[in-house]
Amino acid sequence: MSAPTVRRRRLGAKLRALRGADTLDEIAERSEGAFVTSKLSRMETAKSAAKAKDVEQLLDLYAKLGRDVSDELRAALVTLTKEGAQRGWWHSYRGVLTPVYADLISLEAEAESVSTWQLGVIPGLLQTAEYARWIIRATAMSEAVEARVDALVEVRLARQAVLTRDNPLTLWAIISEQALRSTSEGDSVMDEQLGRLLSMAKRPNVNIQVLRSAAPLHVGQLGTFTVLGFGPHPDLDVVHTESLTAALYIEDGDKVAAHRDAWQRLTSAAESVEASTDLITEIRKNS
Repeated sequence: MSAPTVRRRRLGAKLRALRGADTLDEIAERSEGAFVTSKLSRMETAKSAAKAKDVEQLLDLYAKLGRDVSDELRAALVTLTKEGAQRGWWHSYRGVLTPVYADLISLEAEAESVSTWQLGVIPGLLQTAEYARWIIRATAMSEAVEARVDALVEVRLARQAVLTRDNPLTLWAIISEQALRSTSEGDSVMDEQLGRLLSMAKRPNVNIQVLRSAAPLHVGQLGTFTVLGFGPHPDLDVVHTESLTAALYIEDGDKVAAHRDAWQRLTSAAESVEASTDLITEIRKNS
């Protein structure tokens, strides 16, 4: 993709934070010719993809300058850099995916955890093929989307490999009761989908909670969101939000923290994991 990815922007933001009060010119001078100001600027602003060797060399410089460059942080930033240069499976769908959606898939592939709140639909990582097809058709806002439904279903199912890979992603999903009681053209679609939730809930890396429709007013009524976590460095975490015609990423640390706080409130307001499993089973039985 020609536009800077979220991954590159996060790398650039961390490099900017490590620079501290020094100017780009000062860092270039202290690098003794290893870097010029324009190159440092491109790395920080994600105008071009950084090379792993450049990132490592810059981290070495920052370490010498007394910046906090732990082994864990170094590994995380170098991994972001290297994976940013690789072509994932989703690149074969470049004619189907928007750059924002491609970014989401790449972030899911790299993340250690996904914490998601869904108000009206089942999370994409837990959808069956028929449910995905139904939702994509129901929410399509253009003929272009309608024309590539099959490909979009393929993509949605392929994304789910992150849950069953070696060292799988940890998914914690909070789903509104409303989404579980949706009706489709055929009851079998929701029956299969609810069965899928029950099956996935048995995996040690998947937690599902249901927020009842009768719950008191809560912060989740302002909209759905997903927090993508990258392990011991929360400053690399990203929030993904969607609306009818747009999707965006929130990268500011304070705003990401606010979404994490909101998500924690929702976990407290929702049914427990065990009670949620019972509720899904009951809904499926009575639907």
